[in-house]
Amino acid sequence: MRRDIFQAIADPTRRAIIALIAVQSMTPNAIAEHFQATRQAVSKHLKVLVECEVIAPRQQGREIYYQLELEKMKEIDKWLSQFRKIWEDRFNQLDNLLSTLQNS
Repeated sequence: MRRDIFQAIADPTRRAIIALIAVQSMTPNAIAEHFQATRQAVSKHLKVLVECEVIAPRQQGREIYYQLELEKMKEIDKWLSQFRKIWEDRFNQLDNLLSTLQNS
């Protein structure tokens, strides 16, 4: 089942897992140590992240390490970029208004 990228970031635990894995690849046990959830609950989050193609498992010896798929994260950035221009324009308008008020 392929999921939407935004399902990956919809949950705060999954966002925290993404942040952990962004720094370095980690095993499921190492990831689970950072949360007050069961290993099984963390595994469910990892499954969703894999289905969303945000992370990918990599076998190294007897261990499985999860690593971040940066290309997939670019989809989120691309979607957000359409709003950046709007936000920047609004902040510029606010700056102009504040400057006008200060000069009055």
